Amino acid sequence: MTSIVRHPKNFWIGLIFLCFGLAAIYLIGDNEMGSAGRMGPGYFPTVLGGLLALVGLGGIIRSFIGTRSEAHDAIGTFHIKDIAIILGAVILFGILMRGAGLPVAAFVLVLLSSFASKQFKLGSSLLLAVGLALFAVLLFVKLLGLPMPIIGPWLGGM
Repeated sequence: MTSIVRHPKNFWIGLIFLCFGLAAIYLIGDNEMGSAGRMGPGYFPTVLGGLLALVGLGGIIRSFIGTRSEAHDAIGTFHIKDIAIILGAVILFGILMRGAGLPVAAFVLVLLSSFASKQFKLGSSLLLAVGLALFAVLLFVKLLGLPMPIIGPWLGGM
């Protein structure tokens, strides 16, 4: 049986983007929009949600146009273990950020996330984690001056 959807990946990604964009707009609720010159709390999320919905709509439209390419556009397997590892790493980052500080949280995030890859190698992952943790501290704390703890209270910092 043939389908009118010529590119299933574009269709499903477009549908996900469209749903997330519309959900963002809906969840903003009654927050004040303001104007482009004086933005209210609802302005940026609404604009971002609208743009995301437009990108999703474009993906859905593209999925019906063009030549059929099932061999190159088949949807692969759903890697639930890898998704769980990365989601867990992001949640752990949020927990460690306040308690242990930015370098530890970034190090753990990168190391655990790289474990989800089929090409995982401990040596290169450790180098990447150390490098990105140092880069995060340099960029966010030193250059941008964001109030992120370098050493958290769990490790004796403030």
